[in-house]
Amino acid sequence: MSKMSEMDLTIKELRDAAAAINSAADWLAGQFSGTQDQEVPKKEPELKLEDVRAVLADMSRKGHTAEIRDLLKKYGAEKLSGVDKANYKALLKDVEGLDDGN
Repeated sequence: MSKMSEMDLTIKELRDAAAAINSAADWLAGQFSGTQDQEVPKKEPELKLEDVRAVLADMSRKGHTAEIRDLLKKYGAEKLSGVDKANYKALLKDVEGLDDGN
């Protein structure tokens, strides 16, 4: 290997090491500055049919049966099992608003 090839290899290794050190420094700074929560978004647990059903049953017992039926129709269903899972969160938000009306 020629001297120039060795020098090019050494320069590349130095740059790679510098990049690794810089990356480690950024990670450490994030750990101690409180920004790590912003870097890794927390995933919300997936709502299940049973969870939504329990909330709707509770609201129905509180006298909101007719409003719940209207909300189900809003989401294109006659009963909860017909509501798309993607709409569960929005449905629950609408149901929460029913208690605010009392």
